[in-house]
Amino acid sequence: MAKANAPKTSAGAVGEAARLPEERAARAADPGGASERAAGTLAQKVAAEIERQRAVPLGGGLFLVATPIGNLGDITVRALTVLARADVIYCEDTRHSRTLVAHYGIEAPLRAYHEHNAEAERPRILELIARGRTVALISDAGTPLISDPGYKLVREAIERELPVTALPGASAVMAGLTVAGLPTDTFLFAGFLPPKDGARHQRFVELAAIPATLVLFEAPSRLARTLAAIPEVFGTREVVVARELTKRFEEIRRGTAGVLAAWADSAEIKGEIVILVAPPGVVAVTDAAIETALAEALVSLSLRDAVREVAEALKAPRSRVYEMGLRIRAKSEGTSEDPPEGSSEVAP
Repeated sequence: MAKANAPKTSAGAVGEAARLPEERAARAADPGGASERAAGTLAQKVAAEIERQRAVPLGGGLFLVATPIGNLGDITVRALTVLARADVIYCEDTRHSRTLVAHYGIEAPLRAYHEHNAEAERPRILELIARGRTVALISDAGTPLISDPGYKLVREAIERELPVTALPGASAVMAGLTVAGLPTDTFLFAGFLPPKDGARHQRFVELAAIPATLVLFEAPSRLARTLAAIPEVFGTREVVVARELTKRFEEIRRGTAGVLAAWADSAEIKGEIVILVAPPGVVAVTDAAIETALAEALVSLSLRDAVREVAEALKAPRSRVYEMGLRIRAKSEGTSEDPPEGSSEVAP
C-alpha cells in the first residue's frame, strides 16, 4: 500500500521527464532554431486570432478596455482588435495614449475624457453610443474606472440601456496583490490615501478592523511619511511596497512598515506605488527569525521539508522561506544558491 504522503505521478509525467534530456540535447545541437520556429508559430497563431476577432460583429456600445500599466506587451488580442475597430477612443491624456496606439498602428481618433471635461463630454459620448457607434474608453494605464474617470459615464449608459462591455486586462491592483505574498482570499482596494496627516490617520482607523488584505495607491513623494504612519494604527502587520510594476525597474519590498519607511526616506523614490497591508493577525516576520528557524530545521530535515515546516509555523510565504533556505545551504556548502539543473528540489 502506498504511503499517504507519497508524491503522485502519472505516465504522462514520467514520459515528460524522460524527454527532457533529449530536448536539451536537441536544443544544444540546433541553438536558436527551435525558439525561432516556436516564435514563428506563435506569430501565426496570434495573427489568426486577430483575424478571428475581427470577424466577430462588434456593434455599437461603450467598451471599457484595459491597457498596459507599463509593459506595452501586456495587452490582449481582443483589446487590440476593439481599439483598432473603434470609431473613437476616449482616454485621460491623448499624449500619453498616443504611445500605445502608435506602437500597434491603431488609427482610431483619440479624444480626451478626464475630470475637467467629463461633464461636457459625457453627453456627446452617450449620443455617439445611442447612434450605434463603437466607443472605447481607456485610462492612462490599467483598467478604466479603477481610480480613473468613467464611473458616471458607465452609470448613465446603463440608465439609458446602452450596451457596456468590459475587456479585462492589466491592473496594478491585481498585479500588486498577486506578487505580494499576502492573503488573497479577501482583499479591499482602498485607492489613494488622503494627503494630509490627520485625514490619512482617520482613514487608517476606518480600515484597521477590516479582515482583508488592504491594497492602497500612494504618490512617491508621500511614501515615506505614509509608511511611517502605518505602525501607529496597524502595529507590526506585514507590509509590501510594489513599485513600477511590470516596468524595467520593478521593485518589490516586504517587511515591517518601520523598516520600509527608513528605506523610502533614504532612497529617491520614483514611479507608481502600490502599498499592501496584511489583514489583522498577520504579523510581519523578520528575515532573522526565518533564518534562525530554518537553521534549526535543517539540522534534521531536508530543505524542502524545512521550508514547509518553517513557512507554516511562521505564516511566511514559502517562496521567501525557500530563497533564504537556498542561501543558508549555499553558505554552509560554499556553493551557488541556485539548485542544480534537473534537480527535483523546487520551492514547495
